[in-house]
Amino acid sequence: MTRTRKAVVVATALLAGAVPLVLGGAPAMAATAPVTAEAAAAEAAAAEVGTVVQEGGRTQVPSGVDDPGTLRFTATPTAGTTGPLTARVELLDRNWDTGAWSDHRVAGQLRSTCSVAGGPFAPCDWDGTSGVEPGTGRVVLDLPVARSADRIGYAVTIHLDSGMAWMGSLDASVTLKDAAGTVVATGEVGFDVVQGSPQRPLLFGRDHDGVLWSYRASYDPAAPLDRRVRIGGGWQKYTAVVPMGRLDTAGVGHLVARDKDGVLWFYKGTNDPAAPFEPRVRIGGGWNKYTAFAANGGMLVARDSGGVLWNYERDRDATGGAVLKPRVQVGGGWNTYNALSGLDGGAIARDKQGVLWKYDRPGYLYTPSTPFKPRVKIGGGWQVYTAVTGTGGIGGGFADVVARDAQGRLWLYETSSSGFDGAVPTTRTLVGGGWNTYDLIF
Repeated sequence: MTRTRKAVVVATALLAGAVPLVLGGAPAMAATAPVTAEAAAAEAAAAEVGTVVQEGGRTQVPSGVDDPGTLRFTATPTAGTTGPLTARVELLDRNWDTGAWSDHRVAGQLRSTCSVAGGPFAPCDWDGTSGVEPGTGRVVLDLPVARSADRIGYAVTIHLDSGMAWMGSLDASVTLKDAAGTVVATGEVGFDVVQGSPQRPLLFGRDHDGVLWSYRASYDPAAPLDRRVRIGGGWQKYTAVVPMGRLDTAGVGHLVARDKDGVLWFYKGTNDPAAPFEPRVRIGGGWNKYTAFAANGGMLVARDSGGVLWNYERDRDATGGAVLKPRVQVGGGWNTYNALSGLDGGAIARDKQGVLWKYDRPGYLYTPSTPFKPRVKIGGGWQVYTAVTGTGGIGGGFADVVARDAQGRLWLYETSSSGFDGAVPTTRTLVGGGWNTYDLIF
């Protein structure tokens, strides 16, 4: 009886991992520590997380006007997953919240459409996370919600402007979660940014009949613009039309337009140069209080009748017509200018004495109330022009200025370096005559 009880005790201790097993007076190897029920469940769950597999290997994405690259991958969620699933693509191995190329700026360069489970493609936006989510800045794409299935196919088109080939090879994680926030599939995908055909900036003119025309940069010094292309009529209803972002042959860029009743409308870019804008969306009324506008990328600045400049940042997360955030005051004294225009990297303004000034963006020091660095003088004599506007790099650079004189001749001023920050337009080149047919050039 005693011997039996001792055997039971030893066996119980062995199973519990509490004491080493001793046979014949010599200690044997200690038993492995027990695995708790929680640890076992976590290990089992980790082993069951589904997979994300890229289809067809790494994707090439051209930087230019070529067709976009299409990233395709298939997710196989954890067995038994039900309900709606969310998915996020996150670029890896870069600290995007430092330097000139912040996470938000990089996200603004990636233009995509997304398709889930073989459905139609629809626009989807990359976003930066700095200032929105904890941790360092990341570049992410939240995909459309999908219904749970054994296999879910995703396709993401990626378009990049010219000059972005420096991004090189990029890897990204893909994470799917269920409605409770549980990860049900993970994996990695990758794409390689390569040099493509460069897009060319566009210059627009509205004629006196309200017809809008576009001119493509030719990159021919003898004839800087190609023959004009008709966009459509009905634009005479607007008292101001302002590009938000550079307009180019890739169909990139948006417009805001104010009608005669003071209502502001938003025209979203389509990425289709043949029909560059979606149907207009109403932003709101009361915009007749402003006497001048300029835009640069994600912001619109407006000067009121008292000479105060206000900054409206674009709300990229908004839907419908709520595309601008509430205004923030920049400062007074802007009635000294009789011409104001946006430009890649900042804005230009001509004062009443004919002096042209430029305002550069402050880079990572930007705040809504300080959208520009202190002004820098370009030069005098600009009072001879009846229209002055900033453009994309019509001469092949980064940002230029065009000006129309009283005789209807259009002149191109190219900047003296590849970027407008620190550069000034110097010698002018004649584009051609007949530009008095337009009452608006942008």
